[in-house]
Amino acid sequence: MQLAEIARALGAEVKAGYEDICITSVSFDSRTLEAGALFIPLVAGNDGHNFIQSAIEHGAVATLWQADHDLGQVDLPQLVVADTLEALQTLGRYYLDKINPKVVAITGSNGKTTTKDMVAAILGSQFNVQKTHANFNNQIGVPMTILGMEPNTEVLVVEMGMDHFGELDHLSRLAAPDVAVITMIGEAHIEFFGSRDKIADAKMEITHGLKEDGTLVYNGDEPLLRTRAEDLKQLTVTFGRNDNNDLQATNIVSDDTQTGFRVVSWPEENFTIPMIGAYNVNNALAALAVGNLFHVPVEAMRKALAAFDLTANRTEWVKGAKGERILSDVYNSNPTAVKQVLQAFTKVETAGKRIAVLGDMLELGDQAEIMHTGLAAEIQPEEIAEVYLCGPIMAKLAQVLDEKYPADKVHHYDTDAKAQLVADLKASIQPEDIVVVKGSHGIHLEEVLAALQK
Repeated sequence: MQLAEIARALGAEVKAGYEDICITSVSFDSRTLEAGALFIPLVAGNDGHNFIQSAIEHGAVATLWQADHDLGQVDLPQLVVADTLEALQTLGRYYLDKINPKVVAITGSNGKTTTKDMVAAILGSQFNVQKTHANFNNQIGVPMTILGMEPNTEVLVVEMGMDHFGELDHLSRLAAPDVAVITMIGEAHIEFFGSRDKIADAKMEITHGLKEDGTLVYNGDEPLLRTRAEDLKQLTVTFGRNDNNDLQATNIVSDDTQTGFRVVSWPEENFTIPMIGAYNVNNALAALAVGNLFHVPVEAMRKALAAFDLTANRTEWVKGAKGERILSDVYNSNPTAVKQVLQAFTKVETAGKRIAVLGDMLELGDQAEIMHTGLAAEIQPEEIAEVYLCGPIMAKLAQVLDEKYPADKVHHYDTDAKAQLVADLKASIQPEDIVVVKGSHGIHLEEVLAALQK
């Protein structure tokens, strides 16, 4: 867009002579923006206005500027706005209306990123599709996803995250989805909500911007969602394991590289996904439901699911330095997700031993201790030979596991002792072993993962 058009969209003034400047991208990060970009300095921990010179050096051709900041000697065309974050969101909505794609919005306590990838693969077999990059799923990430669309985008698949009431309401109204998807209700962020019931209320906010002729696709095995969906005027489609769902999965067979299943009711077909864990079948069912709404042929959906690209660090096998296989799931963690991953991991055959590396699960509030110790039921000596725990809350789980494991098979480390954790792991791991690594992102077990691969 030309700068004059952006100015009109934001209700800002553009100085004479700058109207025809061509903006080819938008960025809030001065370090990674591309030549031709509009720089949007956000006011956060590091005030973006302080990095205007870096933006210029990296090729920015114009900038937004928050009115309460001194312009000083900014040597770049500016559009002065009241709030740069609000302006980013306003510009995102303007561009969304201009391109006018169909919008699929996805949320859930677990599985939203995997489901996003599956939906994008299925719809991408028939349409020009843009999807959320990495974890750009918040008040900044969603408008950035929108503004990253190519002009020929026909379907936008948007992941939406939240940890407080009102966030999904805002994002849903911003993106105005044609289809909204709720993968499940778990315990993620329960510290801020107090109960799963309240989490369900917050997740349903994704329907607040749902178009009148839109559709909600949700996990029908969850009573908390079923009762709330009854009040919707829009069409609803359910998926799950129970026979009262529109899409029901049966005959689930999983090995260490893929999971097969059959859908009954619609379509009565077999499918395969290239990832471990029966729990990922529900994500695939959600994606199939979306594909059906867009009239994607069943065979095209089957091929897309069998070979879709998964965002990194979501239940991904990687190879360690000794040749061991490592199941990496280090992006985030909560009790439901850990139990599901451990259940899948213990079913993987190995000539060596199984080793679990688990980090604290964050944002569980007053229930943190009991939810950590509750993982003990999924960790048995005959299935997982050694356990390495990282973080202060995992100390509670270590105490429980000490009662059923030999003294030298359960290890606990503070978060600043990852170097010792890695050293101990490397001393124990043999080439034929398999290792699972999972923890909340704030524990940064990706550092352990990277060290094991060196």
